[in-house]
Amino acid sequence: MFCNQCEQTAKGTGCTTIGVCGKQPEVSALQDLTVYALRGLALVALEARKKGIVDPAIDHYGAKALFTTLTNVNFDPARFQTYINEIVKHRQALAVRAGVSFSTGPASFQPAATLDALGAQAEIAALTADKSDPDIVSLKQTLLYGMKGLAAYADHAAVLGQTDPEVFAFLFKGLAAGYDGVQRDLGQWVELALECGKTNLRAMELLDAGNTGTYGHPVPTQVPLGHRKNKCILVSGHDLRDLHELLKQTEGKGIDIYTHGEMLPTHGYPELKKYPHFYGHFGTAWQNQHKEFPAFPGAILFTTNCIQKPQDSYKDRVFTTGLVGWPGLVHCENYDFSAVIRKALEMPGFTDDAPGKNVMVGFGRNTVMSVAGQVIDAVKSGAIRHFFLVGGCDGAKPGRNYYTEFVEKTPKDTVVLTLACGKFRFFDKELGDIGGIPRLLDVGQCNDAYSAIQIAVALAGAFECGVNDLPLSLVLSWYEQKAVVILLTLLALGIKDIRLGPSLPAFITPNVLNFLVQNYNIKPITTPDEDLKAILG
Repeated sequence: MFCNQCEQTAKGTGCTTIGVCGKQPEVSALQDLTVYALRGLALVALEARKKGIVDPAIDHYGAKALFTTLTNVNFDPARFQTYINEIVKHRQALAVRAGVSFSTGPASFQPAATLDALGAQAEIAALTADKSDPDIVSLKQTLLYGMKGLAAYADHAAVLGQTDPEVFAFLFKGLAAGYDGVQRDLGQWVELALECGKTNLRAMELLDAGNTGTYGHPVPTQVPLGHRKNKCILVSGHDLRDLHELLKQTEGKGIDIYTHGEMLPTHGYPELKKYPHFYGHFGTAWQNQHKEFPAFPGAILFTTNCIQKPQDSYKDRVFTTGLVGWPGLVHCENYDFSAVIRKALEMPGFTDDAPGKNVMVGFGRNTVMSVAGQVIDAVKSGAIRHFFLVGGCDGAKPGRNYYTEFVEKTPKDTVVLTLACGKFRFFDKELGDIGGIPRLLDVGQCNDAYSAIQIAVALAGAFECGVNDLPLSLVLSWYEQKAVVILLTLLALGIKDIRLGPSLPAFITPNVLNFLVQNYNIKPITTPDEDLKAILG
């Protein structure tokens, strides 16, 4: 086993015995083999495209299958066996339609019949099997992890009917790279990684259109962190459609729906918040499940990703749906959440009222730009000196208290925008306001990075300057592959001076890091005091 795709990888280099995330060697091998099978599908799909053959169902399936290899999504070996077999089935059918054949490499791969034999086959797909120049290997891995994040956003968008064949075409292009017979130098691998970032901007635009077109633009909304007396279901992950289907199916059944993790911002969507039983938020970020879930007295549903190994104390009430998988858990197919509802009705639920504190969500681009004039005047008058975008992933590795301290120490004439689960380091802090504009603005999920980018672009337009000339600093935390592709998107847009932490990716070699520093002035975080002084002078 060797896996280095997340920020918490063992010893900062790679997990070799068991994943820090809980991933077993068998699952790691099957994920590698899934990617290898997808490379074969990509080679055939690219040849088919040359002949005008594009199959939307296969395009989407490829993105789904790649998404399932992302950190904390699927830990179920049996489901990976299904994915691998279906990928090869799609590849063979497409090859017949396109009249193409391959005699070697991933496009000729035939999966073994058993899980043990598949695990043995995975040796050809292991990261350690690539003996290329270390810097090229670094860029290949950067591209792969970026594509995993891109696949996630493309799938999120496709679920809501928003697709672009060019997004899937790039996924196939990126997956085929290294197996397509093209010899690429270091610069060409850099270009491919940046193309991944550029393509991801389009994928996030599609996702934004799907979310806002289906559920409306988020509006500022107070979300209770307490609870009320009633049966209850907790929803984690990211998927708005799963949440909406659950809200419809629980209507009138005496069950309140609570969000967990990155589902918090969904309370701001008009078409979701209209359900009176969509009540509040429970807990914080994904890595605190083991501490928080035992205290939740209802059923728990995971959508898209962020699952950890369920503890015995609550395992019998955890359900998965979509791409999420854990061996032994009940998996809900086709938006049928009846099993989740039955379990919630069996459970005691909350037996008292405890409203607790409220937090504000709903500061997407429409909300922020609706007060753009006020914001611009505040900047020109000096009332707002600087903007900080402090966002990204949360995690358990030491050093993430930096983000809490950083936000707490931002001066009172500055505004903090935040998104993704990194916000849980400070989401309930009372920072006050500047002329009625809250100093802490929750832009949404990591899926809403497009909204944050559009806010920056719109402000740059209003001030007639480039984004890099704005009084705006990006202080980002990363954990998994969605964060990798968002960083590639920012680099593709030419955004510089990004501070990144709490540690730099294990798959980035010193030479590649030096390239990023020289061309984009990427900086590792230091201390809140030092970084604030450097930014503000």
